[in-house]
Amino acid sequence: MPAGTRWTGASILLLLLLAFPLVFTQPHPRHVVITIFLFAMLAQAWNLLAGYCGQISLGHAVFFGAGAYTSTLLVKYFDLSPWLGMVVGAVVAVAVSQLIGYPVFRLRGHYFAIATIAVGEIVNTLMINWDWAGGARGLFVPIKRPDSFLNLQFHQSKQNYYYIALGLLLLAFWITRKVERSRMGYYLRAIREDQDAAASLGIPVAAYKQRAMALSAALTALGGSFYAQYILFIDPDSVFPTALSILICLVAVLGGIGTLWGPLIGAAILIPLGEWTRIYFGGTGKAMDLLIYGALIMLVSIIQPGGIMALAQRGRRRTG
Repeated sequence: MPAGTRWTGASILLLLLLAFPLVFTQPHPRHVVITIFLFAMLAQAWNLLAGYCGQISLGHAVFFGAGAYTSTLLVKYFDLSPWLGMVVGAVVAVAVSQLIGYPVFRLRGHYFAIATIAVGEIVNTLMINWDWAGGARGLFVPIKRPDSFLNLQFHQSKQNYYYIALGLLLLAFWITRKVERSRMGYYLRAIREDQDAAASLGIPVAAYKQRAMALSAALTALGGSFYAQYILFIDPDSVFPTALSILICLVAVLGGIGTLWGPLIGAAILIPLGEWTRIYFGGTGKAMDLLIYGALIMLVSIIQPGGIMALAQRGRRRTG
């Protein structure tokens, strides 16, 4: 597809997204799209490490929770602005990612994924038993009135949350685009294809894995901080569960890992589907929502393992 056509399509999409909350004024449709933006951003962050570098992490909830808890604790105990908490949360997540990355990057393939699950479970257990951080009871974010951009709280409407979530998503897209076109992007793809061959060519494999992990963790923590300020309550079950890490992974896999647009496409399909199945089947007591959700993922994995983006690329090759 010519570059001009791509930019025209992207500009139209952006205009539609900007106009959405002006047309749909009810809270629920805005909430669904905010959730799509949030998970597209989280999946894009995961994509930097797993899609471009080939390191399949199933413990990204650790970074999400680090961002959520850091910003909330700073607001609760020190009355700092959540925006500053977002930055500090990202720094904390980067520090945690470097501590985790050093031992787990020595593992490969399934062993790496299993190790990230174990790290996630350990951190979850620690947070459940940390009373100063609310323990298993969790924490409420202190309510600030009136609505304030500085305090990142808007009680009258979700419109401001919508635009902030869109801004975070665009930031994740911009960073991924920059990485994709940079030397780092080429090195990460080389590591993904064959890290031994990449090392033999002089690429510092361990250092670039750590950089990818740090960037991915920082973006994930920004998402966690936003989630805490949006929901105004966090506990270990909502921000540290392995299920959250798996959902972030599934969004990227469904859309197409290692691609720029895959996470957004995956989130645009999976999040509304999850919302629909939860509303219509979640209350039956038969877990029908989870069955439908899982069946769709299995079908995509078997029929189109490259995700929706691979299907679109195949269609373009046939028509081109």
